[in-house]
Amino acid sequence: MCTLVAGTLLAAGPFAPAHAEAFTSAVAQQITPGASQRIGAGEPQPRVDPLVGAPGLGDSYYPDDGNGGYHVRHYDIAIDYDPPSRHLTGTTRLDAESSQPLRMFDLDYNGPGVQQVSVNDLPAGFARHGAHKLTVTPALPILPGLPFTVTVRYSGVEGDHPDHGWTISPSGGAFAAGEPHSAATWYPLNDTPLDKATFSLKATVPREWQVISNGLRLREEENGDTRTVEWATRRPMLGYLTTVAIDHFDFLNQRRANGTPLISAFAPKAAPRKPLERRLPEVLDFLESLYGPYPFESGGGIYVDTKLDFSLETQTRPVYAPWTDLNTVVHENTHQWWGDSMSVRNWSDICLNECFASYTADYLWPERKEGKNVDDQYRRTVTKYRNTPKFWAIPLQNPGAGKEFTAVYYRGPLFLHALRRTIGDDVFFSATAEFVQSHAYGRASMPEFRRFVQSKTPTDLSGFFAAWLDTTVPPPEGYLYPGSLHA
Repeated sequence: MCTLVAGTLLAAGPFAPAHAEAFTSAVAQQITPGASQRIGAGEPQPRVDPLVGAPGLGDSYYPDDGNGGYHVRHYDIAIDYDPPSRHLTGTTRLDAESSQPLRMFDLDYNGPGVQQVSVNDLPAGFARHGAHKLTVTPALPILPGLPFTVTVRYSGVEGDHPDHGWTISPSGGAFAAGEPHSAATWYPLNDTPLDKATFSLKATVPREWQVISNGLRLREEENGDTRTVEWATRRPMLGYLTTVAIDHFDFLNQRRANGTPLISAFAPKAAPRKPLERRLPEVLDFLESLYGPYPFESGGGIYVDTKLDFSLETQTRPVYAPWTDLNTVVHENTHQWWGDSMSVRNWSDICLNECFASYTADYLWPERKEGKNVDDQYRRTVTKYRNTPKFWAIPLQNPGAGKEFTAVYYRGPLFLHALRRTIGDDVFFSATAEFVQSHAYGRASMPEFRRFVQSKTPTDLSGFFAAWLDTTVPPPEGYLYPGSLHA
């Protein structure tokens, strides 16, 4: 994600079948299948029962995000959306696998009203509570280690959640974007960095509207007054990286030299950005030269004309705010490696995403493509902010909840450039490419990154990493000006 602030880029024991009867009896006492309850938002929900999935996975920043007891393999979503009335009707099916016996579990959801839930095609009880929890009580027990399905049907007027989900466009259309949350505003999911899944979407809209989403467009057809479009991804992704956009789009279709399709869409007032998007093949070629093969089956962009303070790296197809420039395109597409293919384990690891995207866009592109002296750029920035305490006040390793999208943009590039000058270009570029490729379609953490880079050089980096990542003051002179960076 790129954030624009005041016009400046700141930048997750065995259960025998003999227990099933008692299990089912307990379920019946909890909630009648098919019935809906709403629990008070402030009412505590202790989960000490070993047959109940945890209502949160304990991320240090967002402890209520995600749910225990299962992993999702695939989301199959069907929505019918009418832009004039903002009415959305949806059916989401989760193909999941249990990691423990379950008589009850949660999904993350804060979208339109839930009408029906079923588990393995049997009606299930459900209750909404808290800010974004949908508790599901299957009619029959879910045994550990087995696949199961959950189908949720919902309908209602979709809210406007600018900056963190479903957002209404000036034309009356809509799109979904936000980090770390957005997906729960329009479909139920396991909303955690620890659970990636593949994704398919069928969207039906009035015929005069178009739809774009992640991955490949599989089908588009008109039927009377409606248009139905199907999109799907082959690679797993996180909830906040999924999107759908509905508008009067103008499309740009390109292909990379290897045939990868690049599908981009422009909202009515975003057409001036089309020449910028024509450079996407060049941008992806450049990023491949740094980080290895592009990790997905398609690419492109969604250029909205809604006032936004951010652009977002939605997988295969970033969402771009009206202020987008070439730096933003490079930044968000770097995320296709750093953040999308390889995702964070916890939100405290956000430097893996943003430090690399910012360094690539702010330093590597200007250096390699425009001939800029980035050592001079580094020295100027350090000189300007060395004696500004607020610049160093938020650590990169663990910025803190609510502060994760701050210092990683403006201090992250300095950290990576100093690291590069400490270990040398050969080690830096080979190590970073190997690290991101070795974690493709998975996740990684900052501590893992620190250990990995250390394993690639005889130089002791413990002091360097501590000074740059863990503290809230400028690094000592030797770490601030390593190698050719001597002032």
